[in-house]
Amino acid sequence: MTTSEYTPQRWSLADLFPGHDSKEMKAAIKELESHVAEFEKWRDKLNENISEADFLKLVQAMEKNTRLAVRIDQFAGLWFSEDTQNQDAQTFQSQVEQRMAELQNRTLFFSLWWKALDDINADRLLKASGPDFEYWLRQIRNFKPYTLKEAEEKIVNIKDVTGAKALQTLYSSITDRYTFRVDVDGETKEYNRSELMQLVYSPNAEHRAKAYQEMYRVYGHDGPILGQIYQTLSRDWHNENIEMRKFSSPIAVRNLSNDVPDEVVDTLLGVSEENTRIFQRFFKLKAKLLGMDKLRRYDIYAPVASSDKKYSYDQAVRLTLDSFGEFDPKLAELSKQVFDEKHVDSETRKGKRGGAFCSSGDPALSPWVLMSYNGSARDVSTLAHEFGHAVHAMLASHHNVFNFHSSLPLAETASTFGEMLLVDKLLEQETDEAVRRDILFAKVDDSYATIMRQVYFALFERKAHDLVKGGASVDELSGGYMENLKDQFGDSMDVGEEFKWEWVSIPHIFYYPFYVYAYAFGQLLVFALYQQYKAEGKAFVPRYLELLSAGGSRSPEDILTNAGINIRDAAFWQGGFDVVNGMVDELEKLTAK
Repeated sequence: MTTSEYTPQRWSLADLFPGHDSKEMKAAIKELESHVAEFEKWRDKLNENISEADFLKLVQAMEKNTRLAVRIDQFAGLWFSEDTQNQDAQTFQSQVEQRMAELQNRTLFFSLWWKALDDINADRLLKASGPDFEYWLRQIRNFKPYTLKEAEEKIVNIKDVTGAKALQTLYSSITDRYTFRVDVDGETKEYNRSELMQLVYSPNAEHRAKAYQEMYRVYGHDGPILGQIYQTLSRDWHNENIEMRKFSSPIAVRNLSNDVPDEVVDTLLGVSEENTRIFQRFFKLKAKLLGMDKLRRYDIYAPVASSDKKYSYDQAVRLTLDSFGEFDPKLAELSKQVFDEKHVDSETRKGKRGGAFCSSGDPALSPWVLMSYNGSARDVSTLAHEFGHAVHAMLASHHNVFNFHSSLPLAETASTFGEMLLVDKLLEQETDEAVRRDILFAKVDDSYATIMRQVYFALFERKAHDLVKGGASVDELSGGYMENLKDQFGDSMDVGEEFKWEWVSIPHIFYYPFYVYAYAFGQLLVFALYQQYKAEGKAFVPRYLELLSAGGSRSPEDILTNAGINIRDAAFWQGGFDVVNGMVDELEKLTAK
């Protein structure tokens, strides 16, 4: 093995801090405390006559404080994610959350004053703040109608530490310790969730069924408890945002945070519901190729060819770097930097947080990426997906800490685009027709998982919040989820009773209510962008990089309007589904040969 070969590894958090009890961490916490004490002195100086120069000093001080705070908070979150059973990490994360809530309360006076300021003086100070702070400041004022009094806002912040955040940590601690036992060809093996998911994509129908049955047996065993956690989180969301803040609906909270109009999200969800037939047609085609009268839900990701090709981690990394680099060398350079700085945790370990994510905090530092690599083609896609997130953050790192993160609907743009670049690279290199066909089917599988599956999660969330408000039991929520699956699949699939517990296995609905529609938004957007890329070639690249470089410095609608996209038009969203429909048409032609 050469030193240049990439191998699965545990990340290093040293670029943040050497450790939770290091002198650097203690010094940072002390420094943050000192900065916040200095910031508090501005309270008595805030009035409508504050000078432009003083206001700029104020927001710059706030940005400096936030950079330090997110480094501390990011370290705590990443340390916990690498081993959710580490009690020191659990304790430290809780301590950091408590401290951050307290510091947030001490600086809360600024946002409350800023929201309450009259429009004339607000416009005066917005001009003085400069273009990179302007959108962040405008977005704060968008929350003015939903803001409580200072004492109430402080109570909410403190309440969240021992309320919602504590329950989310409890959910992680319970579910990340799960192990699954499956009899595979006469031998009982133990899996964590990421390993178990490899069986879901197995060409062996029995293995797929056993994997899903075991997954929801384990989740179902704790289903009533996990369901109670969800009920409480839903009530907490409703009590704070509907009863106290007076938002019009639970999903409207996320829409405002995303700075996407409610009617745009309603259009996206509505057009998606109208297009369920496309994926139902795809599932019927897959059943035919698998020699089945009808797919079982166990078979949704079944490969249509008996290919179980594995990719070494080194191959996966180089495929990602190559596909990014052929689009634009800058993307490969940025991705390589993340690997070189040991900001990737790709080992499979017991206790490690499931799934995959990219974490970016201070724009001065490259992001951290977590996944559990097992060698499948889907793992290669996951790697490309998360590194899409990474390069997105790095391209926007010239913005301040408030504006470099893109809003959620645009946050999936670079990640999904990166996956499409990778698929094209895989198809270009693959000579085995069985594997090529499998890759094409997997492309539609992934479109389902990213669009329709996520849309129906969002639709379930919308219904679940209403059910919880009406006093529904956990079993009634599970019944509502089964109705959701029936609407989604129609007569294209048989769904086993154990899938009533699928909803308690979806972390996003516990951690980030209504986050999931951002995946569908991003995928349909990327279909439009990718069509432009195929039509224009290299001429498209600068415009795409400019879109990513905007980060969160402008509203999603403004950024996309500049790219020639009207997100209010149902025809735009339908255009994305037309691309999927064309892919299914192509597969029908291929399989008819």
